[in-house]
Amino acid sequence: MGKKEKTSSVVWRFVIATIIAIYVLFPFYLVVINSCKTTNDITANPIGLNGVSFTQLISNLVDVINNTHFLFWDAFASSLIITVLSLVFLAVFGGMAGWVICRNNKKKWAMVIYFTFIASMIIPFQVVMLPLIATFRDVGKFIGISMLQSVPGIVFAYCGFGGAMTVFILTGFIKGIPYDLEEAASIDGCSPEQIYFKIIFPLLKPVITTVTILNGMWIWNDYLLPSMMLGQNGRVKTLPVAVQAFVGSYVKEWNMILAAALLAIVPMIIIFLIAQKQIMNGMIEGAVKG
Repeated sequence: MGKKEKTSSVVWRFVIATIIAIYVLFPFYLVVINSCKTTNDITANPIGLNGVSFTQLISNLVDVINNTHFLFWDAFASSLIITVLSLVFLAVFGGMAGWVICRNNKKKWAMVIYFTFIASMIIPFQVVMLPLIATFRDVGKFIGISMLQSVPGIVFAYCGFGGAMTVFILTGFIKGIPYDLEEAASIDGCSPEQIYFKIIFPLLKPVITTVTILNGMWIWNDYLLPSMMLGQNGRVKTLPVAVQAFVGSYVKEWNMILAAALLAIVPMIIIFLIAQKQIMNGMIEGAVKG
């Protein structure tokens, strides 16, 4: 390939990358600039910079935080608790499931479980959402604990929906861990639980970081599942569901909606920017070892 061909290739890659970046970042751009406007300015020109004001942004954010219908801090606390609990359970039990599947990969029952996890990844949530709600309602009545409009219920649901990808990624990583380490620990008298938590789990740190951040962004920003399980009028609301408080039958406070959306997505953006290196390293190591 000549010098001109290389230059042309670099230019085309740059152009394509720029187009993709604009396509991905444009919705975020709309949220940011319209968070700095009044509702009238947004309605008049939602794309342009007319009416953008840092003072208006502060005013919108303060109004959102102090709004008695939105209850920002309650929604933030609920989102944080649900996300953290879901991620802890996914990391611990997903790693356990991946480890057991890997070490029994020649047994039919392990392969059946593994491919069941994989198959569940292709089933759209919309197909199972109504049966899910009905099942959770019936199970809650049977065990005497409310599975709807409660933190335990939605955490259990997130563990179910996030378990497939978690097990898939962790299983690929565990395949690259030498079995000799476990044999040596077993000879020294370690139980299976000790082998997992003292040897296997610490080695999973890079890929668990990746899985945790990917699942965390999904759970934190999810709207459909919380809106169905927690409801619009329930005592527990996540941030995406609470934003609905600014949408009325006849009036939509777009400046408040977008300011609230900005408050909801900023924490995940910060975490992603800080941990993007760990995400890439975990994905690469999982792919290579898998």
